[in-house]
Amino acid sequence: MSGAKTLRIEVVSDVVCPWCLIGSTRLTQALAARPEVKADVQWLPFLLDPSTPPEGADLRARLRAKYGVDPESMFGRVEAAAREVGVDLDFKKVTRAPNTLKAHTLLRRAGPRGTQGALSDALFRAYFLEGLDVGDDAVLADLATPHGFARDEALAVVRDAAALDETRREAEAMGANGIRAVPFFIFNDSFAVSGAQPAAVFAQCIAKALGEG
Repeated sequence: MSGAKTLRIEVVSDVVCPWCLIGSTRLTQALAARPEVKADVQWLPFLLDPSTPPEGADLRARLRAKYGVDPESMFGRVEAAAREVGVDLDFKKVTRAPNTLKAHTLLRRAGPRGTQGALSDALFRAYFLEGLDVGDDAVLADLATPHGFARDEALAVVRDAAALDETRREAEAMGANGIRAVPFFIFNDSFAVSGAQPAAVFAQCIAKALGEG
């Protein structure tokens, strides 16, 4: 591409974090407005609740225990923000709080295949738009197969104890580096922004990372 500019962006997120879905969508919109920018976007793991059991848990019971309020009162604001970026988020479909270690392990393995972004989007949409359990081996294998994995290979990845341990260590390192909430975006290893910022803020970040102005 003539006049192309390159940019590295690391996105620390969890696939069951609705603000991560909204933030990544806003980032995508900001990048779409800069077609001359070739962005290398990499996804790094974060576990919103590392105590989630391997089989997952009931989402509403989990939120009620954590925050002490009716979780239904929390959903409306998130759904409205999602609709603003074209995502038809409906928490009526979302009933489980999955353990996301396996999903993150697949995402790590998708990096070298060049399918990490597409798989991340597929995981977000499966969970938030279809209400699928993205902690389930069979669901994960089905989602991975269009993104560079044979089904048996995907199943082997999510059942590989060493690979899961590596993902857990990487997620723990995010916290050790001071990241306490997601989404968290790192631009060209030089500066970072936290939260599901408006697309206009991401546009400013892109310009800053490219040394414009």
